[in-house]
Amino acid sequence: MQMHNKRVIPIFRIFDERKAREFYVDFLGGIPLWEHRFEKDLPLYMALSLGGCELHLSEHHGDGSPGANIRIEAEWGQLEAFQTALLAKRYTYARPGLQTPPWGGRELSVGDPFGNRLTFYVPDADEGPGDVSKIDK
Repeated sequence: MQMHNKRVIPIFRIFDERKAREFYVDFLGGIPLWEHRFEKDLPLYMALSLGGCELHLSEHHGDGSPGANIRIEAEWGQLEAFQTALLAKRYTYARPGLQTPPWGGRELSVGDPFGNRLTFYVPDADEGPGDVSKIDK
């Protein structure tokens, strides 16, 4: 029997709450969903919505490794507008550009302050949507 899953939620390791909020909320436009600490002065674990995707950030040792990389498929026609919006924010540590990789499509990659990388992409028009739900049926 093949189990049908609902979603994947990546966990990125972070080391500084202020820098994480500056990058994920102020720069990328993420919306905090909830936060948890076992006690006031213990590490943060938080969830945020990033363009319809859920992403978790954790200061806890063992919750992910720095240097992770995720790919997020963007809606057609929105990647360029997203890049324009990011550049307009004049974030000190990133000015992401658009690339056309050898395999096609368009990509915008940006690294967070902790060595993690998010790559937003759109496939070539002839690839169609990246809907893997049809594969297992």
